[in-house]
Amino acid sequence: MSRIADRKTQKRPYKGRLMRSLLMLLVFLMVGSGVIRMPHASAEGLQNNEPSVQKQLDSLLPPVGSALVEAGQGKLAEATEDVAEFRQLWDAASTLVPEQNADQVATTASVVGDALSKAEQALSGNDSDAAKKALADLARATNQYIEAFQGAEESSDAGRKAAERLLPDARKSLSAMEQGEWTQAELAYKRIVTAWKGTEAPIRQDHFGVYSQLEKDISLVRISMQAEPRKEEQATERMQELVTLLTDYSAGTLKEGEVEDASASSGVSSLSDLLKLLEQIEQQIQAGDTTSAATGLEQFIVAWPLVEGQVQISSPASYTAIENEMAEASGYVVSNPPNTAKATEVVTRMINRLEPLTATTSYTAWDAALILLREGLEAILVLSALLAYAKKSGETAARRWIWAGAGSGLLLSAALAVVLSLTLAVASSGSTREMIEGYTGLAAVVLMLTVGQWMHSKSNTRSWNSYVQRQVGGALARGSLWSLFAVAGLAILREGAETAIFYIGMAPAIETSQMLIGMGAALLILIVLAVAIIQFSVRLPVRWFFLTATLLIYYLVFRFLGESIHSLQVSATLGAHVVPSLPTIGWLGMYPTWETFIPQLLVLIFMIFNLIRTEVRSAKGVSKASV
Repeated sequence: MSRIADRKTQKRPYKGRLMRSLLMLLVFLMVGSGVIRMPHASAEGLQNNEPSVQKQLDSLLPPVGSALVEAGQGKLAEATEDVAEFRQLWDAASTLVPEQNADQVATTASVVGDALSKAEQALSGNDSDAAKKALADLARATNQYIEAFQGAEESSDAGRKAAERLLPDARKSLSAMEQGEWTQAELAYKRIVTAWKGTEAPIRQDHFGVYSQLEKDISLVRISMQAEPRKEEQATERMQELVTLLTDYSAGTLKEGEVEDASASSGVSSLSDLLKLLEQIEQQIQAGDTTSAATGLEQFIVAWPLVEGQVQISSPASYTAIENEMAEASGYVVSNPPNTAKATEVVTRMINRLEPLTATTSYTAWDAALILLREGLEAILVLSALLAYAKKSGETAARRWIWAGAGSGLLLSAALAVVLSLTLAVASSGSTREMIEGYTGLAAVVLMLTVGQWMHSKSNTRSWNSYVQRQVGGALARGSLWSLFAVAGLAILREGAETAIFYIGMAPAIETSQMLIGMGAALLILIVLAVAIIQFSVRLPVRWFFLTATLLIYYLVFRFLGESIHSLQVSATLGAHVVPSLPTIGWLGMYPTWETFIPQLLVLIFMIFNLIRTEVRSAKGVSKASV
């Protein structure tokens, strides 16, 4: 290690304070944005308490960060040397074994190994963009490995203690089953279900595989006991599996690979996959193939933990109902004879609950048209006002400069839209897609709020004419044609930039066809209005246009805010405190979590206050002008 450091210092002497500063800035930005989180200072959970172990972990991130900075500067050769240094450090650090949860740490170590191989491959191909992405992935994976290693003992303690609380009732229920005392067995089982609600969180956080298996075993015990007649042998076997898993997990003797992966065993990885599975089960029940339907429902139960968080955030009522209905439907299917009518009824209810949650389209052609109509009509009003004032001045050249400025602004807007779209398309690949969607939507919210306030401040004709006169009158008085060009160009560029931001924020939640229909219809309307206003000097009710546009933009602000925060919750970037009593209104972007409700409430109060304040000021201005 020291030889490597000496070699690097000799070969790259310029990498002194500047490189360290850049690296510190990079780490700060990544920490601040949540890309990586700083590891704990303590070394609890390590198999060995020697300082060298902590130093090995602490030495992993700096060379990756350095390589990332160099890749961003196009210095791929030097980035390759940093990655080679990391490879040597990793070969030593990856052999460390924590006291608990060795399988979880091994999983994160495997991710680091894959990310390291991809980074080396990208660097060898001299592809700067691919190298930056691969190195960023390597930095995240390394940070996850460090956190998993250091937090293994702390998290496993909480999970094991939670499992220990379930064990007494699980053993009582098993003992009662073996003695044929099913009333006592059911009472003990109900206590397990009641206690599970308070113990599942720490178990899930510590070991998702154990959590998934426990949910499966608890549900299958219930199914066996609810069957008509009761499947006593199967219930006993499932309870025995539950007791064994709780015992091994709480004692820390769970073997690596003993718990199966939920997504691999079920073949389901998303809410849409789960809905398709339910639809297939419904068809099997209707066809009388209850054996296949029972297998499918078991797959559903296994896969449910993978998506239950998303369902709970979107609809707590649906989450609670499905938790009960999946076991109820299975009980009807495995009964002898199977109760296909009841099973079909329950599965159909489950499908109806999940369908709204899997819909990918949140916005319609009307929403898409609204954005372009609002921004486009504003741009037309600005342009028509500029041309009207130029015409009054009697300078024909001024009109040409205004049109040239407007054309330049339109071209720059189109270029900006393309750049933003391509940038976000790259950034939103993979698991970060919803996170990017959330942040983009929040940026649109901020922009729309500022635009809405500006528009409402111009919602009377006197204020509008005063605004135009200040912008154009000054340029004409100075005889500055370039000023007219700049005013026209910046006005159109501003509207175009706003439109691009709005559409990028909306794009993930609307079908392409709906967006194109909305934009096309709005464009046709704008062409007609532009000809009428500019060519024939048709007057629009400026006050009512701006007031209406303000109300519409505030609707989009409210909805964008809820949808964007929801995307961050689904991506696990933001937490979710679900409250079933809070309203769930899809077309308003309202979800039953405090994280969405409180910001929307504050924004609503701000918008109402701003509307009232501006209306009062406008009324006072009109009364003064009439005196």
